Amino acid sequence: MANTKPTFEENMQHLEQIVQELQAGNVPLEKALSEFQTGVKLSQTMQKTLQNAEDTLTKMMTPDGEEVPFKRDKGYEAQAEQPDQQADQDLPF
Repeated sequence: MANTKPTFEENMQHLEQIVQELQAGNVPLEKALSEFQTGVKLSQTMQKTLQNAEDTLTKMMTPDGEEVPFKRDKGYEAQAEQPDQQADQDLPF
């Protein structure tokens, strides 16, 4: 039987179970410490998974198959800083 890595969703479910168990407060101190450490490790693993996904999604392929960082069109950042300015200008009062 192959030893497979848990999925992100499985790790999330396990972390949620740990949090619920610790919040209930009916856990002996030694077990609470052990569960807390497990939760921290799960959280770190999940953060790495999310960072890898973000890194993958922020790249694009050139026509020659090279990966390059994805860059937004010029002016996007300036527009994002002023999200509802145009909506305010459309108001009649």
